[in-house]
Amino acid sequence: MKVCLASLADREGWARIGVSLPEYDVEALRKKTAEEPAWVHFGAGNIFRAFLCALQQDLLNRGLADTGIIAADTFDVDNIRRIYGGFENLTLSVTLKADGTTDRAILAPVTEALVAQPAEKADWARLKEIFRAPSLQMVSFTITEKGYAIGDPDKAAEGGPEQARHAMAVTAALLYERWQHGARPIAVVSMDNCSHNGEKLRTAVLAVAQRWSRDGLVPACFVRWLTDEKSVSFPWTMIDKITPRPAPSVEAGLTADGVEDMAPVVTPRGTYRAPFVNAERPQYLVVEDAVPNGRPPLEKAGVYFTDRDTVNRVERMKVTTCLNPLHTALAVYGCLLGYTLIADEMKDPDLVRLVRRIGYDEGLPVVTDPGILSPRAFIDEVIGERLPNVFMPDTPQRIATDTSQKVPIRFGETIKSYMAAPDRDPAALTGIPLALAGWLRYLLAVDDEGKPFTCSDDPLLAGLQAKLAGVTPGQPVAPAALDAVLRPILSDASLFGVDLYEAGLAEKVEAMLAEELAGPGAVRETLRRRLKEDA
Repeated sequence: MKVCLASLADREGWARIGVSLPEYDVEALRKKTAEEPAWVHFGAGNIFRAFLCALQQDLLNRGLADTGIIAADTFDVDNIRRIYGGFENLTLSVTLKADGTTDRAILAPVTEALVAQPAEKADWARLKEIFRAPSLQMVSFTITEKGYAIGDPDKAAEGGPEQARHAMAVTAALLYERWQHGARPIAVVSMDNCSHNGEKLRTAVLAVAQRWSRDGLVPACFVRWLTDEKSVSFPWTMIDKITPRPAPSVEAGLTADGVEDMAPVVTPRGTYRAPFVNAERPQYLVVEDAVPNGRPPLEKAGVYFTDRDTVNRVERMKVTTCLNPLHTALAVYGCLLGYTLIADEMKDPDLVRLVRRIGYDEGLPVVTDPGILSPRAFIDEVIGERLPNVFMPDTPQRIATDTSQKVPIRFGETIKSYMAAPDRDPAALTGIPLALAGWLRYLLAVDDEGKPFTCSDDPLLAGLQAKLAGVTPGQPVAPAALDAVLRPILSDASLFGVDLYEAGLAEKVEAMLAEELAGPGAVRETLRRRLKEDA
């Protein structure tokens, strides 16, 4: 069995190994989309394939849509050429359910896959043609939060529209093409897992366009068009679905069932891609309903369309209370306690007690209720189904990446809520300060058995480790000396969202860290004692 267009005729063969196929005419879909493109997506990675493509396939299977998605990548040529091009734009999607069963499907909504760089002349010409199309309704993004960071706008805008390289410059250049050929409306939609994602995307695109305008490369009226949300909208969204790296166990299962060429590849850009994608079952997408040229009826596939304030409340609920803080706590303690799977951590009574304390006891009392989703039901699903799913190959090491960028939101916002509430005292918190102490202990890169490990990538890692120099697990530090080391860190509101001394939490974090430094087994003992004492 091969994942290719010709194999779609063998419905019986795919059914024998539990793979569902598209229930629409794929060739007709490709022809229709080529003539009347409606949706372009940048960042054609795993969450796009496992989530957004599956949503569109659902609509296509039920006759609720008649065009597909055009995939584009500004970053990784090999992803487009080898993964999409090598498998005729088809994806084998495997949903890993908590009961151990899987759902397998070949997804075919992607009708073209293009490299979004002017140097790739044929692809660039085709993208410009697509952006000129009156039918184009939406261009969406899953390029990670880093993709919107342009740093120096002058550098990102270098060369003008026809020499665009940065993802935001590419976006601005293609929107300029649309403006030049009718200035028809369009929605530009970030679906990345970051706060205020629509605002970040709009700010970055405008920074490039404004630089071009100042340099005389584009007219000022193009910039005015970009700023008119009746013409170009930048809706805010909240997305949630865990899509880990392609798992060897999934590859082995597909190969054993006779599916060929499933081996992942590492592209020259360092991305890890496979012809298949594996993901959990639960998924959420909440989108601000601001689309000036229409959109696919994605609400019929389970997407929530609502107003911006509600999107923001849902995102805040997830990121500050119901999922992300629990993930980060499990990440740092998982690395310290020698775990390599999140699901295995959820068999550890001490770690389960920690995340329940952070989520239910400390987060829910001050959570922002978005109205369209129940915070308690959401966290019930996270703790009861999502994190314990033994078939999800997600690792604490992956989640520990960029922790310094996550702490201010995932923990700092709840601390702020306690500081602002007249009937709540941040000093009464236990789970959150344990998570913060655990992160500082993690930065020392020595586990609870005294063995060194490699910390995950983080832009502040080297600087923080330098500040902690001289603090060594197993070597007692006088309280005054530890305070001298930690005071510049714990008072840094950019790290924690607040000055932990002003919040009344710094002393508690210092004490917890001192306990975790006592020697082998001290991390475990501190968790156990602190959570038991506060029960």
